[in-house]
Amino acid sequence: MAVFEKLPRHVAIIMDGNGRWAKKHKMKVAMGHRQGTETLRSIIRESSDLGIEALSLYAFSTENWKREAQEVEALMGLILEFFSSEIDELDEKNVCIRILGDKEGLPEKQRRALYEAEERTAANTGLKLNIAINYGGRAEIVRAAQQLAQKAAAGEIRPEEITEEMMARELYTRDLPDVDLMIRTSGEMRLSNFLLYQCAYAEFMFPAVLWPDFDLDAYHEALQAFGNRERRFGGR
Repeated sequence: MAVFEKLPRHVAIIMDGNGRWAKKHKMKVAMGHRQGTETLRSIIRESSDLGIEALSLYAFSTENWKREAQEVEALMGLILEFFSSEIDELDEKNVCIRILGDKEGLPEKQRRALYEAEERTAANTGLKLNIAINYGGRAEIVRAAQQLAQKAAAGEIRPEEITEEMMARELYTRDLPDVDLMIRTSGEMRLSNFLLYQCAYAEFMFPAVLWPDFDLDAYHEALQAFGNRERRFGGR
């Protein structure tokens, strides 16, 4: 196993490039997503083995519903397939699954699978695996603000008492550390509405490799680069 002097507590990954990988290999987009799922499995296992505290993965955004129906259907199918095939191993490895996003906006089978995965692994104390499905960062912040506003309207808190910590407790990632390392594969350099609040002081890396080709060597390289960076959090 690779050895690192300093590891991030919380890694977030935007798994980008499945479609371009499929086009490059003259395959249908669905095959790119399927190959990307294989990469996903290895990165989750390695994160767990390394003792990383939290891993957040951008699987399906609220904007992804705009894609062609065939691609959306394939992605929904892969969600079911992934949880069906991986839940036993994830549970055995003490992984705790949390879904970030609006589960109620998903088809019934997918929604049920996600709830069951969360319930089954809720007591696990290992890697906190956060999978963003039907997720949008701005929507998450609005949701948190609405929940605080409801508490203020009910007299539970006063608006002037609201702190960053209180806001953080209303997010999907409550009780987890902020993101230390954000990786986006395929060379694109944008957040695409992912974990906007949680990435305030994250280190960013944009490897050019497409997600299906993002192997453990590439992951280790990113983790090593993180360890070599000096983080000041606004100081000198």
